[in-house]
Amino acid sequence: MGRLSLLLLLLASVPAQAGLSEIRLGVFDHDIGFLGHDKEGGADINAEALFDSPDFLKAIWAPRPHMGASVNTQGDTSQLYAGLTWTYEPIQKVFMDFSFGGSVHNGELNTREMDRKSLGSRVLFRESLSLGYRIDDHHSVSIAFDHESNANLASHNAGLNNLGIRWGYRF
Repeated sequence: MGRLSLLLLLLASVPAQAGLSEIRLGVFDHDIGFLGHDKEGGADINAEALFDSPDFLKAIWAPRPHMGASVNTQGDTSQLYAGLTWTYEPIQKVFMDFSFGGSVHNGELNTREMDRKSLGSRVLFRESLSLGYRIDDHHSVSIAFDHESNANLASHNAGLNNLGIRWGYRF
């Protein structure tokens, strides 16, 4: 998990070198039952910043660095995250995103509470997928799914799955 922490620190330094490309704001259904057990509840308020892809990332299809936060409205697990986002536009105005990175959270590591998850590690891997539509040159809407877990690197690995909708603004 030390390598993932180092990766998060390195990714957090990238925005200083890259310009702000886009912001996204949204609401997610927290801990949906897809591919897991839904124990936690509430909605997550999500904010994310995406940055221009630095030149050194062109070799891996120029992903955009991102940083974000999801705050749970019910007091369950909230998170800060960072990573890389690859965007594919199969047809005009339609886009798909895949992201990979890591997150830090305030949830339980090992609990017996029936309405909380044992996430096993303070630092987790985070992956997400989105499907979106560009309304115009600046505005977009998207449906997004994200998953956080420790990939069984810790003794507990309940994981979180969240599904939501976001509005985006490109600069």
